[in-house]
Amino acid sequence: MHEDISGVYVVEMDDGSIRLATRNLAPGIKVYGETLLQHGGVELRLWDAYRSKLAAAFMKGLKTSPLRDGIKVLYLGVASGTTCSHVSDIVGNDGRVYGVEFSPRVMREFLERVAKYRRNVIPILADARLPTEYAHLVEEVDVIYQDVAQPYQSKILVDNADFYLKKGGWAFLAIKARSIDVTKEPSEVYKREVETLKDGGFEIVHVVHLEPYDVDHAMILARRT
Repeated sequence: MHEDISGVYVVEMDDGSIRLATRNLAPGIKVYGETLLQHGGVELRLWDAYRSKLAAAFMKGLKTSPLRDGIKVLYLGVASGTTCSHVSDIVGNDGRVYGVEFSPRVMREFLERVAKYRRNVIPILADARLPTEYAHLVEEVDVIYQDVAQPYQSKILVDNADFYLKKGGWAFLAIKARSIDVTKEPSEVYKREVETLKDGGFEIVHVVHLEPYDVDHAMILARRT
């Protein structure tokens, strides 16, 4: 197991490289073609840092994570479910992952690849910019994870936190600088989004740049004070 990150395994491959993995909550089922390994009677799924910004953040040295068994997570921008499936592994069957996705086509992929095999995942077809749309489905959560390719990414997170994040709760924000403003340098965009989070009542705990796994991307870990 990883020394600092709950629910995450560190795997040394035959070539000496280090990879991350999670315990497969749906044994025998792959989500995105990942490798399955057997370890001490447990099936692990390798976690590809080139396909998942959260795995990239951990590989780049993020050693703090509020994700753990039994917690509730609101996942904004769940897409086809690559990262969400690993979050589902970590929180386990006693936890919940509310997965919000705007695109009907992508939601169908998410349902087929992830949601139908995992009873801790609640799929929600909705616009994350309008958090009241899913108020009848989502309860108070411990963590919000957001990865949406929209302008005003921090504002979307703050608006959802106002509705759903418990006091002292945590947030991961994957920032796509070029989705916010293609005319500005990524460092300027990151600084502006950080200020929006602070104005929204968040303390910034870590900012991790994700190169070489993702160019012009950063992961922010923040806590609501």
